[in-house]
Amino acid sequence: MRIVNRSYQSSNVALILIGINVAVFALQQLVPMSSTYLAMNPLAVIGNKWVWQVFTYMFAHGSISHLLFNMLALFMFGTQVERYMGSAEFLCFYLITGFLAGAFSLGVYCLTFSYRVWLLGASGAIFAVQLAYATFFPNAVIAIWGILPLRAPVMVLVFTVIELASLFFGFQSSVAHLTHLAGFAFGWLYLLIRFRQNPWRALTGR
Repeated sequence: MRIVNRSYQSSNVALILIGINVAVFALQQLVPMSSTYLAMNPLAVIGNKWVWQVFTYMFAHGSISHLLFNMLALFMFGTQVERYMGSAEFLCFYLITGFLAGAFSLGVYCLTFSYRVWLLGASGAIFAVQLAYATFFPNAVIAIWGILPLRAPVMVLVFTVIELASLFFGFQSSVAHLTHLAGFAFGWLYLLIRFRQNPWRALTGR
C-alpha cells in the first residue's frame, strides 16, 4: 500500500537520471576541469562556497566502471522502485537520500579534518534505492554476477556488511563507504517516515 499524497504517475525518471549521469560523465571526459566543480570537496564547499557540490557530486563519476556499475543498479532496481512509488516520489527519494548522504559525509570530513577528499558518484542514492527494492519486493531473487542467486533482502544485507567491514578495516580506501552507508540510513528513514514501512521486516523476515 502506498501512503503518499502525490497522484501516482510513472514516467521513466530512472532512465532520465541514467541519461543525465551518462551526459555528465561525457562532459567530464571532454572538459576534465568540470570534475573540479561537480565533485564535492570540503575546502571548495566551505572555503569557496561551492555549495552546489553537495548536490552535483552524485551525478559525477570517477571512471567508466564506476559509472556502469551504478547505472546498471539504477536500471535494475530503480525502474522497479519507481513503478512502485511513482515517478515524482521516486525522484524525491533519489535526490533527497543522495543529497543527505553527501551532506552527512561533508560533515564527517570537516570534523575529521579530511579536507583533501573528493567525493563523487551516485552510490549513496543507489544504496537507498537497493534498500527500497528489498523492502518493496522482499521475495525477488537477484543473480549476482549472473551466477549467485540471492533474495533481495539477503543481497542488501551482504552489501551492507561488506561496506561496514570495508569502512572499519580500510579495504578499498578510495571508495566512499561512509557515503554508501549514509545513503542506506537515510533511505531507511525515508521509507519509515514517508511510506510507514520498516525495512527491518523485509530484511529479517520478521
